[in-house]
Amino acid sequence: MIEDAEVRLAEDVRVLPAEGTWTHFIVDTHAHLDHEDFDPDREAVIERARQNGVRIILAVGYDIQSSERAVEFAGRYEGVYAVIGIHPHDAKDAPDDAIDRIRTLASHQKVVAVGEIGLDYHYDLSPRDVQRSVFISQLRLARELGLPVVIHDREAHGDVMEILKGEGVPGGGLSGRYGVLHCFSGSLEMARECIKMGFYISFGGPVTFKNARRPKEVAAAVPQDRLLVETDCPYLAPTPHRGERNEPAFVRYVVEELAHLRGTSFEDIASVTTQNAIRVFGIPFSP
Repeated sequence: MIEDAEVRLAEDVRVLPAEGTWTHFIVDTHAHLDHEDFDPDREAVIERARQNGVRIILAVGYDIQSSERAVEFAGRYEGVYAVIGIHPHDAKDAPDDAIDRIRTLASHQKVVAVGEIGLDYHYDLSPRDVQRSVFISQLRLARELGLPVVIHDREAHGDVMEILKGEGVPGGGLSGRYGVLHCFSGSLEMARECIKMGFYISFGGPVTFKNARRPKEVAAAVPQDRLLVETDCPYLAPTPHRGERNEPAFVRYVVEELAHLRGTSFEDIASVTTQNAIRVFGIPFSP
């Protein structure tokens, strides 16, 4: 399946100009580059992304080991930055010194956020009280470090919002760089509440799915200066590659869908989401 997907990608992905204005750049704000699905061709995946205008990729960790690999890739590849943290699925297995180890990893100059952190009540792979405890500990660490957060929220909207409000938003001293609700699945009302708190709203492959009524509604309404795009690869490949391995080059389909939903151009969405990503993550980059 992966080999077939690569052939179709080579034939079908439009190559964007590599130089010029903001309209020629896209940022994939959420990619699991360390996933074993990328072991056979990781460098080719990153190169395909570059050929399609994806000039920055955030490699996102979900436990200590994957966070270490994210930092390793950030150090190895130009345009790759690291997000480090403990996913709610892995909260039950977090070592006693997890916060100290994340704090140490955060000293790397290309670490730009704490994540992905949050709550997942769909699978409940970790007990909910453990998820909440680990989530809160990492929010406090992010505030200590002055870093934004990347938040995972699946079927836990109420508790996520309660915790964010109770803890106060992290990164508050950094010009509103509070963080991101990644692969947003909440309501428009929730999105507006998060935006008032200073968060950005990120959309991935699901917004391209035919019957994704609520994500499309939210994506059409989010203010332009709070909009981000992502892949969450290798998961959640967008239409027309749904069911295949996802990769950063496919983020262009998300940009295209947002442009359609918002009645604007591909270039406009590429421009605003790139500038938003650079702003929230404090990435030193200019066209």
